[in-house]
Amino acid sequence: MESQIEPAPRVWIRPRWAGVVCWVAASTLVAWTGTRVGGLDYGPVVQLIAFTPYVTAGAFAVALAALLLRRRAAGVVALLTGAALVSLVAPRAVPDSDRGDGGGPRIRVLTMNVLAGAADPDAILALIDAQDVDVLALQEHTPTLDAALVAGGIGGQLPYAQTNPEEGTSGSGLYSRHPLSDGGTHRAPSPSPVAPYLGHSASFATVVVPGAQPLLAESVHPMAPWSPWASDEWRTDLTMLTPATPDGPVRMLLGDFNATLDHSPLLGLLETGYRDAAAVDGSGLAGTWGPYAGALIPPVTLDHVLVDHRVRVESVDVFGLQGSDHRAVLAVLTLPPA
Repeated sequence: MESQIEPAPRVWIRPRWAGVVCWVAASTLVAWTGTRVGGLDYGPVVQLIAFTPYVTAGAFAVALAALLLRRRAAGVVALLTGAALVSLVAPRAVPDSDRGDGGGPRIRVLTMNVLAGAADPDAILALIDAQDVDVLALQEHTPTLDAALVAGGIGGQLPYAQTNPEEGTSGSGLYSRHPLSDGGTHRAPSPSPVAPYLGHSASFATVVVPGAQPLLAESVHPMAPWSPWASDEWRTDLTMLTPATPDGPVRMLLGDFNATLDHSPLLGLLETGYRDAAAVDGSGLAGTWGPYAGALIPPVTLDHVLVDHRVRVESVDVFGLQGSDHRAVLAVLTLPPA
């Protein structure tokens, strides 16, 4: 009689490399979370920290992979760091029940980085018209684009202007449907990477809206952290931005901040009394830069409209802008009454 040999039971063999990979990934998440919470965004970390929302999602993928590989401790660490990152990122994707005070007239403000004047002027004018814009802020504004906008009839829609168009990326501008007063231009202290002899300029003015308190508006464009060696200048520009005056004049900063709500200098500016309109609206994760030239860079939120609590945020929308690597941000706001 032939004897039957029972097959040996299958044994789950964990690859030797699994533990190393899982712990490297989990440790990276811990370091990332510590950097974000501790405001340690310096040097090469500045660019990386902009992608925190993507890392947040990736943390749960790491946790799942570690648990499937039976690396439970690493999986739990990844899960906990993911939860911590969610607590930091998720609020900007949830509409705030407190949208601000308001009570006065409503205005529609639009900001856009026009990529050293390369944005299509006809597209800009069409967007102004379609969205019934009251205040327009431009960054990287140039004389050529300014002339094209004037020739295209921007004065008929936004007859008041405080502009400082310059060649390269340092120019700025404000256009308004309502009268402007006390306008001017000041310049960031750091040099521009394109024009080393100039820092980016910021055009500012008081927007006089009938029935509302005067609104001090400023088109801002801090230096980009284009290399690890530029991070100090980037931080200086952000920390030098005009702080909020919640017990004084009503202020609004709008433009390309070259920073997300995960960067400590921008968070410090918010602590002076500003609120990010997109975060209040629940659209704070909408990407406003990249990828528009085939680069393998996921979109990040660099363009913002900041207002204080006396301004009510009604809505925020993002629009593509032909010729620019940024998208335009439109915020509908209700101002405090006069």
